[in-house]
Amino acid sequence: MAAKKTIQRQGFKTGEYIVYPAHGVGQIVDVEQQEVAGFALEMFVIEFAKDKMKLRVPVPKIESVGMRKLADDETAQRSLKTVQGRARIKRTMWSRRAQEYDAKINSGDLIQIAEVVRDLFRSDTQPEQSYSERQLYEAALERMARELAVIKKVSETEAVNLIEANLAKGPRRGPKPEEQEESSEAAA
Repeated sequence: MAAKKTIQRQGFKTGEYIVYPAHGVGQIVDVEQQEVAGFALEMFVIEFAKDKMKLRVPVPKIESVGMRKLADDETAQRSLKTVQGRARIKRTMWSRRAQEYDAKINSGDLIQIAEVVRDLFRSDTQPEQSYSERQLYEAALERMARELAVIKKVSETEAVNLIEANLAKGPRRGPKPEEQEESSEAAA
């Protein structure tokens, strides 16, 4: 079988990995012509292997849908630093926060996704998460891991381990041992 020649449009080329905000990391496998409503349109064919899904995006719509190239190494490192930070959880209703987290995940922005991972992470010493919190956390972790795996050329499992190692470097989650002692002494 003859090797397909690389086709380039708007700075994107076939064979390249990209980030599509609503679906995460995919690979451009082809650029094809399609007739839509009597107009000939060039379409990027993007494959999301993990989801067993192909998406066709009109070349002129690339910017408006927010498709972007993978983050550079510097941004990948910043995302790992972000998960090490202190969780910033607003004191608003969960439904409102859940919408904000979902919007951040679907923004396709690696740093915003890292913020969701950081904010929803629970260590073993912390109380259980609700089902919806867990779902959002896992979605954000998976999105972040997929992109880091391709950037760092490692498996997704290795990328998850890298993220979790950085989460462990963050400030202690939950009350510090001294605070527990002080509160028990105050109660006595």
